[in-house]
Amino acid sequence: MSGVAERAEAKPVRRARLRGTQVTPGLLARLELQANLDQLVTKRVTIVSAPAGSGKTSLLRAWAPSWEHRLAFVSVERDQRDDQLFWWAVLDALGVPAPGTREKSGGEPVNGDSVIDRVLAAMLDPEEPVALIIDDLHELCSAEALSQLERLLLSLPHSSHVILSSRRDPRLRLHQLRLADEVGEIRARELDFTEGEARELLRASGVALSDEGAAALWRRTEGWAAGLRLAAISLAGHPDPDLFVEEFSGGDRAVGEYLLAEMLERQPGDVQGMLLRTSIVPRMSGELADLLAGRGDSERILLELEDANAFVVSLDRQRTWFRYHQLLADFLRLELRRTLADEVPDLHRVAAGWFADHGHVLDAVSHLLAAGDWPDAAKLLADHLFDLALDGQQGAIAVLLRSFPSGVSAKNPNVALAHATSELAQGRVDEAAAHLAVAEANLDSTVSGRGRGVRASIVSSRLALARRRGHFAQVIEQAEPLTSTGPGEPTDFALDSDLRATALMNLGIAEMWSGQLGHAERHLRQGAELAQKLERAHLELACRTHLGFASQHQSLSTARYVCHEAIGLAERHEWDDRPVVAPALATLASTSIAMGEFDEGARWLQRAWKSVEQNLDPADAVLLRLVSAMLHAGRGEQARSLEQLELAEESQALVEGEHVLAAQVSASLALTHVRQGQPEQARTFLVRLPTMRADTGEIRVAQSAICLAEGDADGALEALQTVLDGTNAVIHTATLVEARLIAGLAQLKRGRRPEAQAAVEAALAAAEPERLMFAFLVTDSLALLETVTPHDTAHRALLIELREVLGGAPTARAHHEWVGSPEPLSPSELRVLRYLPTNLTRGEIAGELYVSVNTVNTHIRNIYSKLGARGRSSAVDHARELQLLAGAGSR
Repeated sequence: MSGVAERAEAKPVRRARLRGTQVTPGLLARLELQANLDQLVTKRVTIVSAPAGSGKTSLLRAWAPSWEHRLAFVSVERDQRDDQLFWWAVLDALGVPAPGTREKSGGEPVNGDSVIDRVLAAMLDPEEPVALIIDDLHELCSAEALSQLERLLLSLPHSSHVILSSRRDPRLRLHQLRLADEVGEIRARELDFTEGEARELLRASGVALSDEGAAALWRRTEGWAAGLRLAAISLAGHPDPDLFVEEFSGGDRAVGEYLLAEMLERQPGDVQGMLLRTSIVPRMSGELADLLAGRGDSERILLELEDANAFVVSLDRQRTWFRYHQLLADFLRLELRRTLADEVPDLHRVAAGWFADHGHVLDAVSHLLAAGDWPDAAKLLADHLFDLALDGQQGAIAVLLRSFPSGVSAKNPNVALAHATSELAQGRVDEAAAHLAVAEANLDSTVSGRGRGVRASIVSSRLALARRRGHFAQVIEQAEPLTSTGPGEPTDFALDSDLRATALMNLGIAEMWSGQLGHAERHLRQGAELAQKLERAHLELACRTHLGFASQHQSLSTARYVCHEAIGLAERHEWDDRPVVAPALATLASTSIAMGEFDEGARWLQRAWKSVEQNLDPADAVLLRLVSAMLHAGRGEQARSLEQLELAEESQALVEGEHVLAAQVSASLALTHVRQGQPEQARTFLVRLPTMRADTGEIRVAQSAICLAEGDADGALEALQTVLDGTNAVIHTATLVEARLIAGLAQLKRGRRPEAQAAVEAALAAAEPERLMFAFLVTDSLALLETVTPHDTAHRALLIELREVLGGAPTARAHHEWVGSPEPLSPSELRVLRYLPTNLTRGEIAGELYVSVNTVNTHIRNIYSKLGARGRSSAVDHARELQLLAGAGSR
């Protein structure tokens, strides 16, 4: 027997004809992938390239029965180096007789070109297309066979298709076919299971797992098919599936054995050593890998492993940073501890030094802790704590602190300071104060010879602590000197720009909640601009999310623009679910509710509450509770509104100073009692208020509503006098609108219709610029609005919209004042109409209204049609004739 024949008998090549083959039991039918493969096999060559265990073979076997023509399947044996054995297997799968016995048993070797010609001839039948599947192509080590395969692919008839399945991209020159769009590809990311597919696989395997457990398993395996399948096998019949998932890792016996056999043992010994030693870091560059492995070519090896789909993933487009698949990293770390345990602490110290030298402080601290060097880790963390906090890394700091020995914060000022920062970020004020006291008591020893980082962190923590406790006057007193950039500022150490930006943020927030909105806006804007220059995005965000509320003293549209800008910044950095965004979300909710857009307001408010969850700043809580109460009041849910206002009062009690919204909260609480028919309870509540709050315009409006509810119209007007003449200022124009409505109702009760009409006109004039509808909707104002007819007001559009919303008002059609189509403009069209007399483009109008340009275009077309206008100018003229725009005279 010849040598070739001997090898053939010793290692027979696996081959099969798969026409009509059924899907293997237990495999998940991945119909989308199969449909994708259906599309790709219209090309001459399809490549399926993914790591071991990704489901390549399973996909091909599941797809095979759907192929309605000839199908040939060849699976390359491991480390196949004999090109003749490979081609005999291909011919056999195609149903073509292999070369004669003489050729196999020691005669002249089979001519490669003739074999390729036989294969091509077998695939040439145009009436019955053939698909040739070559699985495990990465095992084909014969350069001659690969060269012949390349020739075959370039010569394929158009009716034939070849599917190549491999763990790495085949070493074939297919550029000509690619240019002709004759190459299709399925990659690892497409073979990765989605979360839904992972759940379906678990169900099909009889595994009962919670939704959280299934999601955790999917994340842990990163959608890797073999990992999910092995986990499902282990989970079958497990007494506590969720506990299994919690503990599941690459150290699992089944996963470890698979990775050992299919990945690690396939690598040369020196590469195995590199993989083990570099597994201690979550990500690595070639330089760091060289340092850990003690070699100089790690980047080349990492690139080759990634190209070979060997569970190595590049993290940037330049392919300079890498990580291992989570399960592989788990497995490698276990093997490292098992085989090279003595090296582990030193490897962590080497990694810590490299990360510290390259500015990756959190990684450096983590590795120092892993090496057992917690005092050095504490010192490094404290030195960079201020920088980390400015970049919004408080969550990562909290995670690191769990790795320190318990109880050390009571003795070590570095750890105490880190705990203070972490506790503050989580809203645990008392705990933060206790840790900060420990750090301050050891201030001199803490900062000796270590620069300004620790001292700056203490200063900023003091400011944040005072602000969270509502000591706004104290914050202003401490922060103002820090905002100076000139010489001679009253400080005992030099200040850098980071600390100045932090001081501006705290100063602006304290001024804002103290009611100094103009000063607050200026300082918050300065802080945001400085933070932007310093590339401190999280600090900039903190300034901008509060800036929206402070900007309300200018206009609601300005506030809305600033809030959207802040939320856009948060979304770009994926911070839009953090407590820092709550003020902007709540401000957007309040402006929407003020405009009568309750559904939109509810959406913003829901996001605001979700962002704070358990970490609710008392000052923010006052705003959120008040806005929630407004929403309930607008929807007629007075009991729920009262509940939120009482909670707002409790939050206000936690603030040492007088919150800017305190008077509005108290007034709203009293007004809600009045709406519930409880004027006496409202009066009793107001009597208990502190004098400073009782003298505000908001409380005067509430007192007038109580008088009116008790039938005392003269008393109501007397209480309103100082508000209407401007003696008692109000926080927002909306309160002035409500004051004029109550005055109108009082005049109507006195039988003075002209004065009531004048009050309505004044209320409409105050509400028109920013479409402040809330006061009209929560005040019993329908009868009052009906005293004014649309053609008698300069604010016809707003009046019509209000009467439509309140119900029972005559439509515009009843007055026969429409030209063209008798159909009236909708509320949305009326809002767009108000911008047509301006020079704003359609895009700018869309920006003002926070809708798409397409929406604006649709509304404008409808306006033109309904007004019988041919363009913007004629639409404006017709609208003015109909008194649909403010300032138009009567017809």
